[in-house]
Amino acid sequence: MSVQALELTDMTAEELLAEMSAPEISEYRAERLRERIVEMHRPLAMEIARRYRYRGEPLEDLLQAAYVGLMKAINGYDPTLGHAFRGYAVVTMTGEVKRHFRDRTWAIRVPRVYQERRAELNRLVADLSQVLGRAPTVAELAEKMNISEEDVLLTLDASAAYSALSLDAPLGTDDDAAALGDVIPDEDDTLSFLVDREAVKPLIDKLPAREKKILLLRFFGNMTQAEIAAEFGISQMHVSRILRKVLDQLREELVAEC
Repeated sequence: MSVQALELTDMTAEELLAEMSAPEISEYRAERLRERIVEMHRPLAMEIARRYRYRGEPLEDLLQAAYVGLMKAINGYDPTLGHAFRGYAVVTMTGEVKRHFRDRTWAIRVPRVYQERRAELNRLVADLSQVLGRAPTVAELAEKMNISEEDVLLTLDASAAYSALSLDAPLGTDDDAAALGDVIPDEDDTLSFLVDREAVKPLIDKLPAREKKILLLRFFGNMTQAEIAAEFGISQMHVSRILRKVLDQLREELVAEC
């Protein structure tokens, strides 16, 4: 192994990226640095790809999407900001894998606005069903989403175009058969999407005491929402709303820091 190769193995990702950004660097040297950064993050790319391997897409395709995200992270990283590269790479790579699903799991092309509303609509139906004790009407959904009833119906129609490989696909033929999404952990409802715990720990530490405790009890204490509700003397719906708000806040702050 050459002296130059040995030198690269001793450098951190941040040091490699800082050298890459130097204006006087040669194209050959920049390419060697880039190759080293990719090599360092191969295990991370595989870890992210494996998190989505049971969702109907080949692992190799997911791995390629993760690598595309890694290259975007390398090209977009600003070493002058002083942030850890790993946290930035996790967000970018995970986003690229999710984009792969958005582009491939629709049987026909549906406007992106309806694809995005579909997830919101599903969450709202679940929340309102608990509150009302029945399925919400189109008018109630339209009011909560601040859109017209026609747009609600269009969103429902768009859902029919979702591929059979979606997380709503039933695992059996019975009317009450569980859906695929019921047995696969939802990356957006846990802290697993953050992979790099070092990146999120300071953000958790800044949370208000109650929100922090609820988050830790749910995801690190393995308590159910019902158990947490009893612990704090609040409703399970209230716990759900707190968790959703906190997770959304952590996502936004992590992306902002990267």
